[in-house]
Amino acid sequence: MPFDGGAAGLSFSFQSPHFPDTYNLGENTSPTPTMLCSSFRSASASLGLGRRAVSTIAQKYSKAVYSAALSKSPQTLTKVQSELNAISNVIKEVPDLKAFVSNPTLSSKDRSAGLAVIYSRAEGPKKEPVSDITKNLFGVLSENGRLGETQGVIEGFNELVAKYKGELEVVVTSATPLPKDLSSRLETILKQSQTAQQAKSLKISNKVNPSVLGGIVVDFGDKSIDLSVSSRVNKLNNILQQSV
Repeated sequence: MPFDGGAAGLSFSFQSPHFPDTYNLGENTSPTPTMLCSSFRSASASLGLGRRAVSTIAQKYSKAVYSAALSKSPQTLTKVQSELNAISNVIKEVPDLKAFVSNPTLSSKDRSAGLAVIYSRAEGPKKEPVSDITKNLFGVLSENGRLGETQGVIEGFNELVAKYKGELEVVVTSATPLPKDLSSRLETILKQSQTAQQAKSLKISNKVNPSVLGGIVVDFGDKSIDLSVSSRVNKLNNILQQSV
């Protein structure tokens, strides 16, 4: 079906040993702020951090576009990052475009039309043309039937840029927005970690995802610490299935 151009991503779960293997699935399933901070402090200090499941294919494209942009100049690297983040936002916000990149059966003509829409929307109000590096990336993704890897490629690219700039970006995912006191305590703990001390700057953001049910999931670099209620429920389900 032709693309009409209308209004149109990774965590490996780390099970903290500091949560008991007993489960209360009533109203008070969420760990308290003190429990979370204590568990996170112990988990972040341990050597058993989980590594996020990153697509090997996406990593290859991320490294390729990163190398191409940096070989031009640091300014080009910044421009390409801005373009990719704009494209990422457009795909997330426009359902038709999200469906477009997820459909590997489109014809070459339809893929070209869809990419033209993405570039146009990513240019923003200033209508600054998208760079050849970014267009070449999506041209190759399209040709190889890998447009579905777009978000993973962009995430991998941003991680490489952050590492190059000495930045450490931490995303704390919770079922509801974190209270300021808990956010501040987590930030203090993070700043004390060896990883953060090696970075030039630390950026912490809170992502809300009701599916975690309670607790938090902390992603930084290619690591993840899963202290969510959903992971505990999943573990319980696995235990029950194995015992049947």
